[in-house]
This record gives sequence, structure tokens and C-alpha cells, in this order.
Amino acid sequence: MKTIKKFVYNQKVAPYVFILPFVLSVLLFWVVPIAQGIRLSFFNTLQEEFVGLKNYTKIFSDKIFLKALYHSVRYTIGTLILLLPLPLLFATMLNSKLTSKTAGFFKSIYFIPALTSVVVAGTIFRLMFGELDTSLANQVLNALGGSSIKWLKMDWPSYFILLLLACWRWMGVNILYYLAGLQSIPADLYEAASIDGATKLQQFTHISIPLVQPTTVYVMTISIYAGLSMYVESSMLWTGNNSPMNIGLTIVGYLYRQGIEKRNMGYACAVGMILLIIVMVINILQLIANGTIKVGKKEG
Repeated sequence: MKTIKKFVYNQKVAPYVFILPFVLSVLLFWVVPIAQGIRLSFFNTLQEEFVGLKNYTKIFSDKIFLKALYHSVRYTIGTLILLLPLPLLFATMLNSKLTSKTAGFFKSIYFIPALTSVVVAGTIFRLMFGELDTSLANQVLNALGGSSIKWLKMDWPSYFILLLLACWRWMGVNILYYLAGLQSIPADLYEAASIDGATKLQQFTHISIPLVQPTTVYVMTISIYAGLSMYVESSMLWTGNNSPMNIGLTIVGYLYRQGIEKRNMGYACAVGMILLIIVMVINILQLIANGTIKVGKKEG
């Protein structure tokens, strides 16, 4: 008993005891499933036979997969364009106006959309952008002299709705991230720049943007992951995984179709591995581009 107690209270052992639950969680819920997925990706699970790289070679000649990949990449690019600069701009404007009394109120308001179930949000947006003349979006168009649109049966209008839904859910959260980053910048820097004659725009470009880079890296990383793994929003808008001419199909939706609907788990695992590689490569490249990951030999 004394030996066990001495082992547990050992300062060299204690750190490993604390991180053990995390290590076990990663092994059980990340490493093992990925390893199993890699193994299954080399099999035709419908016929229970080893097919080697056949699933992977089939993917890049699959037009539906390429269409799903295009939709996911387009959606990710759209969310990055909207959910990086706009939250930073709004956070900068709010940071100069917020007081200690109003800060808590506005932070709560911004976070409410993220707490709303995506199922509920998707259903509401589907009703707002219905094809009937009585839907909210078509009523607005008709009031402005336009004609009704079948929003969810056309490619670009449906893309607009997905981006609008993403902005509604995540704009406020990203504003909070940037507010936290801006409030960590010492006020002395802005005061010194103002004394030197720097305008508000110059302070924003030369102080705010560089010093909130860690926040930008974090927001960009989670946005890339969220964009490429988007599925539930699309499923709610089209009440399932079968949109007209696959205009709402994403990579995860295609994976679900192959693995769950068609029970072709081997091919679905190959799609999942391709998605994992794409996400990792894109995130590593953006981390290298913004200097988070240093590449090259150090001098001296």
C-alpha cells in the first residue's frame, strides 16, 4: 500500500497520471477508429474481399464525389471570406464602444445563435426560403417587384442560404473570439500611436491585425475544419441527404450515403481518409503560410 501511495504521489509520475485520461481518450476515440478506417478502406465490405487501392482509385473518377468535394471547398472558402474579416471589423468597432456594464450583455447576445440547435435553425431557414409565394424570402422579392425563386432547387441560391445560415450561427462567436484578442492588447500601444499621429485605420492595420494573429489562426483553423465537415445544415435544409441534382451534397454527406445508406463501408472509409488528408494538408499549409509552423533550417 505504501509503495502504491509513494508511486502516485511521486512528482515525476504525477504529470503522466493527470494526462492519462486524455491519452486514453485519444487512443480509444481517435487513433483506433482511424486505424480501423484505414484498414477497412482497402476492403470491399459488400463482398468482404480485399481490393487494395481500388476504392481510392475509384474515388477520383467518381463524378458525384468530385461534385461533393467542390461544394464543400466552395462552402469553406465562402465562410472564410465572410467569417474572418467581418467579425474582426465588428469586434474592433464594438471594442471601442463597449463598457464594463454592456460588455456582458452583448457577449450573451452574440453567443445565442451558437446555442440554438442546428436542426431548429435549418428548419427555420428551409421555411424562410421555401419555393411558395408565401415564404418569407419570396414575399420580400415580390414586394420589391421581383418574382418568386425556388431557392433550394437552384445551385447558387442554395449556396447563398448555406452561407447565410453559417453567418447567423457563427458570426457572433467569432466576434467574441476577436473581442478577447483585442482586449488583450495594451491600450498604451494605441495611445502612443495616436500621439505619433496615426489614424484609426493605421492603428487597426499596424496594431490590431498583427497582434490578433493568434486568434485569426485559431478561427481559420476551426473554420476550415467546420467548412469541410459540414453536413447537418445541408441535411436540414433539404430534409435529408438527397437534394435536387445533388446541389447540397457535401463530402460528409457523400460519406454517409455510401457508408450508411448503401452500406458500402469500405468505400466510405476511403472517402473519410481522403477528407482527413485534405483537412490536414490545408491546415498545415495555412499554418506554414502565417508563420505558426516554421519551415527551414535555423541560421547559426
